[in-house]
Parts: sequence; C-alpha cells; structure tokens
Amino acid sequence: MSLANRIQQQFKDSAATKLAALDEMAAPIEAAVRHMAASLKAEGKIMACGNGGSAADSQHFAAELLNRFEKERPPLAAIALTTDTSTLTSIANDYRYEDVFAKQIQALGRAGDVLLAISTSGNSPNVIEAIHAAHARGVSVVALSGRKGGKIAALLGPDDIHLCVPAERTARIQEIHLLTIHCLCDGIDALLLGETQ
Repeated sequence: MSLANRIQQQFKDSAATKLAALDEMAAPIEAAVRHMAASLKAEGKIMACGNGGSAADSQHFAAELLNRFEKERPPLAAIALTTDTSTLTSIANDYRYEDVFAKQIQALGRAGDVLLAISTSGNSPNVIEAIHAAHARGVSVVALSGRKGGKIAALLGPDDIHLCVPAERTARIQEIHLLTIHCLCDGIDALLLGETQ
C-alpha cells in the first residue's frame, strides 16, 4: 500500500468509526452535557484526568471551559488534574503514581462536582483510584473510555455516566474522545447560554 493510500485509509477508518459510534454515544453524551451544566450552574466544578493523550484531552477540555469554546461567555470552573508537575511528582515520589489524581480530588473535590475520567482502555490504575476518591467525596463521574470500558465500567454507580467508544483501536478511540469533548463543550455552552432546552 502506498503512503497516500495509507493516509486515505486513516481518514476513511476515522470517519467510519465516528459514524458507527453515533447511535450508541449520542444519548449518553447528552446526559453528560446536562449533568455537567447542572453542576456548573450550581457553582460546582469539573475536574478532568487521564494519562498520555488522555492527559492532553483533560487539559484541552478544561481550557475550553475555563477560557472559552466557540462563543463568548463567562469562564466556567474546570481544572485538569494533569498539569501541576510539582504536585504530580511529589505524590508519585512520596506515595504511588496510582494516587496522583486521587489525592488532588481528596483535597479539591466537593459534593456536586463532576470528574471527567478519561482512559482509552478503561484500565488506568490512577484513573480508577480517582474514581474511588470521587465517590468518597460525593463527586459524580463521567467516564470517557473505549473498547468495553475495562475495569472502570464496573466501578460506575447510578449517578455516573459512561461514554464508551465502541471501537478497539486506540487511535480511533482517541479521535472520538476529542469529538466527544467538543460535543460536551458545545452542549454545555448551548445550555448555559439558553440556546437549547
């Protein structure tokens, strides 16, 4: 296969995976939008965490809320738990890497807040610990995963929402994670700005 054909195939595979995920993910994404917007309206905040590309997605999501997405509006309370290297490295050094998000949630999380927990596999140990810490603090969870949700799927309670990409390939899951984040940001803005019911 030529390089040009490989590139074309990547585009085709990405588009096909997104369209295949639409029916399965639209309703839970809407539920997550409404849940997050309600938390923000009640002066809660959204914390986000993940590893690697999912850490970048956490930061992207928090930046879109804290600054702006596509429309002018007041800043929204969001924080990526992946950005403070002094905090992350001190926790990893003094305790365990599995605790790098959980300890931040123990300190910052309040009942009514939301945790956006991102894990492509659904098996990231530090994201799993973050979910445990969130539940202990009365923080609900929106889990963004792939495949069949991994270990995270079994941890979610009735107040949580699972956004699970029905795909196996990591690159395709991550592409849909980014699209989902944009859907969340757009939907939150639409609700808060009174553009939809």
